[in-house]
Amino acid sequence: MSDELRDLAVRLATTAAESAYRSRLEGVEVADLKSSPTDVVTAADRATEAYLRAELARLRPADGFFGEEEGRSDSGDRGSGLTWVVDPIDGTVNYLYQLPAWAVSVAVVEGPVGAGGHTLAGCVAAPAAHEVYAAAADQGATRNGQRLHLEPKHDLATALIGTGFSYSAERRTEQAELVARLIGQVRDIRRIGAASLDLCAVAAGRLDGYYESGLHPWDHAAGSLVVREAGGTVGGGPHGEHEDATFLLAANAGLYPPLSAAVGAAGA
Repeated sequence: MSDELRDLAVRLATTAAESAYRSRLEGVEVADLKSSPTDVVTAADRATEAYLRAELARLRPADGFFGEEEGRSDSGDRGSGLTWVVDPIDGTVNYLYQLPAWAVSVAVVEGPVGAGGHTLAGCVAAPAAHEVYAAAADQGATRNGQRLHLEPKHDLATALIGTGFSYSAERRTEQAELVARLIGQVRDIRRIGAASLDLCAVAAGRLDGYYESGLHPWDHAAGSLVVREAGGTVGGGPHGEHEDATFLLAANAGLYPPLSAAVGAAGA
């Protein structure tokens, strides 16, 4: 079943991503603000989520839906126990500024969304980069159809690490202070601006590790599966075994323990 769900996630994510890409070429409109003046929603965010919600309601009426913009819906007594977790445009600010690091992220989770749930399949489609990442549980991960497999790496000093910052100015300042304490222990630190793509970069070996706090399920459900299926490790780092809103750490499996210790010592 996981491979069929993956194929559906790929079809939906790529179709939605191409539509959002065309919309960006025509011009982007800020539709609303969320948590702060820098946390924007575009018309394309809403249109993309509406498309995905409608298609999944048509194709998978017994499944639930959990999207960034409009929240959660389920199928009541008809429920299958599966929930589609969607970020219609991850990296909205990049999208707004015509930076290529944005993506449509679609995952399907069995059981509760978050701790205790099991992600069965996912896709991260990045049309500006011409890349599609996909994974199915226990069946591996791919980029543009080519299998991803991470070779072990253990040296923290030569590791390239990614991170992300909050939309809250106060929280962002605290996160920058953590970067300042950590950066001398690694090769360098990158801030791409889209959690799903940070995770896929780990799976592809473009980043050796990535950490961030304050993420939501739609930010990482698909990307975390891609990392795991490529042979990497995802968890809560110094905060525990499982990733959640408190903290997420993803890394090459050999690098995960020393990176977890380093970010913990730096105050994560």
